[in-house]
Amino acid sequence: MARRVVVALLGPVSWAPPGIDRTAWRTALAEDVVDLLATLNEVHTAVAVTPADRWLADAVVWPGTEVYEVPEPNPNAVFAALDGYDQAAVLAGDAPDLPGLIIGKLLRPLTSRPLAVAPVEGGPGLLGVAARLPVPAWLPAVDLERGQPAAVRTAAPSPGDLAVTPGWHRLRGPGDLSRLDPAVEGWEATRALLSGAGQPG
Repeated sequence: MARRVVVALLGPVSWAPPGIDRTAWRTALAEDVVDLLATLNEVHTAVAVTPADRWLADAVVWPGTEVYEVPEPNPNAVFAALDGYDQAAVLAGDAPDLPGLIIGKLLRPLTSRPLAVAPVEGGPGLLGVAARLPVPAWLPAVDLERGQPAAVRTAAPSPGDLAVTPGWHRLRGPGDLSRLDPAVEGWEATRALLSGAGQPG
C-alpha cells in the first residue's frame, strides 16, 4: 500500500469576523482543520508552517503529529519538505468544516495520474493539491489563494495528467460565513468563536 500523507498548510489569514481577534480566529480555524485530519484513516497526517508561525502549529497539533517548517506557505515548499511518502495532499488551513470525503476524492486519482487539485467553491484559488512523490518536474508554482486548475493543466505534458476533484469553500471573507452548515458535525472551535461573537454558527 502506498504511503500517503495529508498536510494542513497553516498559511496567513487576512481577515476575521467582526468582534473576533484575528489570532484567535486563525487558531480556531487551524484547530478544526487539524482535528479533521485526525479522523482520517489509512493516511499519515502532518502540519506545515513557516518558522514564524511555529507557535500556531504547537498550539493546535495532536501529540506525535509531524510539523514541517517551510520557507514559504505554498504547496511546492511542502512537497519539497516531505520524505518517505509515495503520495501527499496539501490542504488550505481555513476550511474548518471540510468533509473527509472531499480529501479522499483528492487522493483517489493518484492511482492513475500524477497530480490532482480541488478548487475553491465560490471564488478563486485552490482548496488543495495532491501529488505522487516526487512531484512531476512540470508542476508550476502553486498559489492556493489565486491559483486555478486551468493554469496547472496548461503546464502538464498532457491534459489528462491532472485530475480536478470536487471543491469546497474556504473562510477567506465575510461572504464565506454563510456557506458554513451548522448541521455538519465538527468545526467546534470555529463554531464557538462565531457563536460568542453573535455570528451564525
